[in-house]
Amino acid sequence: MKTTVFWSEAYPPPANLAASDLPETVDVAVVGSGYTGLNAAIALRKAGASVAVLEQATIGGGASSRNGGMATTGLKEEMRTLFRRYGAELGQAFWQWSLAAITHVEQTVAEEEIACDFVRSGHVTLACKPQHCERFAEEARWFQATLNYDDLWVVDRAQLQAEIGSNAYYGGLVDPNSAALQPARYVFGLAQAAARRGAQLVEEVRVRSLARMRLGFRLNTTKGSLLAREVLIATNGYTTPLVKAVRQEIFPAGSYIIVTQPLPIELQRSLSPRGRMFFDSKHFLNYFRLTPDGRMLFGGRHDLSTSLDLVESADKMQRRMVEVFPQLAEIPITHSWNGKLGLTVDRMPHAGRVQGVHYAGGYAGHGVAVASYLGREMGEVIAGQRTSTLFAQIPPARHPWVPYDRLYLPLVSSWFRTLDRLT
Repeated sequence: MKTTVFWSEAYPPPANLAASDLPETVDVAVVGSGYTGLNAAIALRKAGASVAVLEQATIGGGASSRNGGMATTGLKEEMRTLFRRYGAELGQAFWQWSLAAITHVEQTVAEEEIACDFVRSGHVTLACKPQHCERFAEEARWFQATLNYDDLWVVDRAQLQAEIGSNAYYGGLVDPNSAALQPARYVFGLAQAAARRGAQLVEEVRVRSLARMRLGFRLNTTKGSLLAREVLIATNGYTTPLVKAVRQEIFPAGSYIIVTQPLPIELQRSLSPRGRMFFDSKHFLNYFRLTPDGRMLFGGRHDLSTSLDLVESADKMQRRMVEVFPQLAEIPITHSWNGKLGLTVDRMPHAGRVQGVHYAGGYAGHGVAVASYLGREMGEVIAGQRTSTLFAQIPPARHPWVPYDRLYLPLVSSWFRTLDRLT
């Protein structure tokens, strides 16, 4: 078994993805080369701004090439909660925005001719307990009545066999509008698109500090200094205290994934007859799907740590996978890896401007679509093509204790596990 990322091993960064030297000056410096930063860079180049994308490791090497490749409807926080918290008008806007985010990915893939196996496969949320099915039925009714969204339906335990080859669940909630893709192909395709349009991609450069100047910022980096009129922090789960207020809003959590060797076609069809993506209904959820080449990908959280041993993680993940699919008990695991997702206290993405610096992050596992669309919007904001974004309209969830995540995440993990036992 390899402790490397399957996606980028199967599809390494293209040879023609030429990285640039650090320029002396640009209109916009984008810190972070994932979905947010690259979509912003494309939008900025379309508007005619000069752009440097600064990456502390390799282009697209963070969570954007490490995730499960799932672009799902909605946000991390439940829609009914958003209606109660922000009101019906803003709640409705958040829902429509989440649907538009998937469409944005679909359109970008087509426009930039990115071969990333994009498909509207849909997803199923799986009920771990009988009472969860009752909540599913209530949710489907609410979505139809409140959002006029009919593309959500409940299947009982017997009907579930048409969706998944497992007896581990009591029913499911199906949404056919979510999409799957190969995340490394997508992020490297975005990088190629940004480079084609003239964005400068600078790898292995760490921004040490930002200094406010009369006409912008001086970025002190490990490769020298850079002058930029505007700066966008697009680092999500890899956010550092470079801008203290941003780090007080976004903190990292570890997500871990394994994949099996390619499965026989008949076994694939029995495990996922409709090719759906899957999530279970736990607070400490598992997520899984078939990869484009027919492997079972199975992911989830352990204790929210970002640095667990990947062999130990694989053993735990494999046990969970076999609980769902006993027929995979003897199938070898070929890869085990992890990545950092960005969380916020209110479970919402956040974007805006603080201390003169633009930022976006906090996607909580929904980054394929949300980071992509919010990245484009932030690029348009910086270019002066839009005045704001939807997520700049909500109060920032900023707290001085957020950067001390290593102290409180074990307690959060224990709380989630308690909720899974009791609810």
